[in-house]
Amino acid sequence: MRAEEITIPADVTPERVPTHIVDYSEAEQSDEQLYQEISKANVICIVYSVNNKNSIEQVTSRWIPLINDRMDKDSRVPLILVGNKSDLVEHSSMETILPIMNQYTEIETCVECSAKNLKNISELFYYAQKAVLHPTGPLYCPEEKEMKPACVKALTRIFKVTDLDNDGILNDAELNFFQRTCFNTPLAPQALEDVKNVVRKNMSDGVHDNGLTLKGFLFLHTLFIQRGRHETTWTVLRRFGYDDDLELTQDYLFPPLKIPPDCTTELNHNAYLFLQSLFDKHDQDRDCALSPDELKDLFKVFPYMPWGPDVNNTVCTNDHGWITYQGYLSQWTLTTYLDVQRCLEYLGYLGYSIISEQESQAAAITVTRDKKIDLQKKQTQRNVFRCNVIGMKGCGKSGFLQAFLGRNLMRQRQLREDHRSFYAISTTYVYGQEKYLLLHEVFTESELLSEADLSDADLACDVVCLVYDSSNPRSFEFCAKVFKQHFMDSKTPCMIVAAKSDLHEMKQQCSVSPLDFCRKHKMPPPQAFTCNTLEIPSKDIYTKLTTMAMYPHARLRCMCACNRCTFCLCQNLLNSDLLQSVKTKLYTAVLHRHVTQADLKSSTFWLRASVGATVFAVLGFAMYRALLKQR
Repeated sequence: MRAEEITIPADVTPERVPTHIVDYSEAEQSDEQLYQEISKANVICIVYSVNNKNSIEQVTSRWIPLINDRMDKDSRVPLILVGNKSDLVEHSSMETILPIMNQYTEIETCVECSAKNLKNISELFYYAQKAVLHPTGPLYCPEEKEMKPACVKALTRIFKVTDLDNDGILNDAELNFFQRTCFNTPLAPQALEDVKNVVRKNMSDGVHDNGLTLKGFLFLHTLFIQRGRHETTWTVLRRFGYDDDLELTQDYLFPPLKIPPDCTTELNHNAYLFLQSLFDKHDQDRDCALSPDELKDLFKVFPYMPWGPDVNNTVCTNDHGWITYQGYLSQWTLTTYLDVQRCLEYLGYLGYSIISEQESQAAAITVTRDKKIDLQKKQTQRNVFRCNVIGMKGCGKSGFLQAFLGRNLMRQRQLREDHRSFYAISTTYVYGQEKYLLLHEVFTESELLSEADLSDADLACDVVCLVYDSSNPRSFEFCAKVFKQHFMDSKTPCMIVAAKSDLHEMKQQCSVSPLDFCRKHKMPPPQAFTCNTLEIPSKDIYTKLTTMAMYPHARLRCMCACNRCTFCLCQNLLNSDLLQSVKTKLYTAVLHRHVTQADLKSSTFWLRASVGATVFAVLGFAMYRALLKQR
């Protein structure tokens, strides 16, 4: 005979959760049926008779051992002791039950009731639901009378996320933000004072400068649990992404984000504002850089240290080797571009969705449009561009990457080999727009192209930089072969860089010289480069790479300063003193309104203006045709 089953609908329970009740009778069901039901239960109610001493003794001698034997130690279900037939006695059985509750930590509570007159029946099932939805076990240790380490760790993270100014206390504004975030309602000023007064009475260091300290915050939650208000602590934990095992859920850390093929991922404006506020929050000495201690403090809300020592060789640092503000934002940009799922995870640990009041951290990500559309429209909305740096081993690729971060050869020699990075990212300015350029050194062990074929990842980029050692006569041939095999027929713009230009230039052992090779394939001439300088290496070459990545359709043959070719002559004309003075006078006339009413009525004035406009139009058209021929 099966055990009797009853379902209480969700709409008649306080927690709005359906409750499925299975009633077991020892006289009617077998032990095997009992074991099956125990294995499926979320909570078990052990019923005894308050007027039967033998019934109470069987709670510890039979039922609790039987249930525990059928459960794993780490996955025991909560127990509710139910004292039935309270209508038959005038005394309570709680004196006898309390020692049992102290002995067995899995017992959540005890309820005395009467099935005959329905006394406390609804309370019984309320506590049963509460034991499942808001269990005490993961939060509190009754023997030690304190919260468990996992609960303390989770609440400490929540405190640090909510401490918006990182001063170690929650002021009234931060407490109200916390209250609104978790319970959708702020606290009245008097209620705030009452909360702090409770902490003051019980802890000497629970309140500091009229704000709640971490110790005070943890004490409040201990108090909630001890007074049976587990739901308060659980509401806070679940709002900040924790599951029943006090681990951040996968849904919280990795919200769904659809990324079509040939699209990239970037941080949007709100995400950068959030990261900027985090930097300001942890840059305690206001030196626009994060020291190792400040960086460690920033990542205290993580279960592990997300940035290794190679990050310092990937982004800009100051003279102490500390990550600067620009380097900090660059590293976040790099993570978003290369591994957006990891970025979502990191933002989850930092509480982005809570602090920014967004549905999830996916709101921080912009998915760019298909690159093919950018090529068709001849314009892009992207802010991050990838440049793959390819060349024979030892040609100077690593130096090229580090020079982008402002490190000359002397500083590069101080870097540790085991902290080497194959990426470098920083900002450049193209026509006044700030863009991120991501350099990726493609690692090639062999000098033979057949043994160093490039993968799809090596080919997927916005611009290619082919580097050869100008002092090594065999270096350029490798670049020429790579170009012919992989990039000659592609739409990816390429630039050839003659590295180590401070050394004696050797004639390259190739059928065609680097300059003639570039002319033949309508590429910019080889760009001389060296990082062996006293000052910070020039960024001009990186600006050119970013420009080529932004405008791959406009492949200008000249990117030099020879002052002989058409491109340079046009640039010089645009920057000439004559045009600059004319532009200044026009601005002055328009902005300061130095044009009189008589001038406006004069036909001579309008004739001069028309002639001037015509001259500028003809000059502009001539420059356009000249540039078109160069293409």
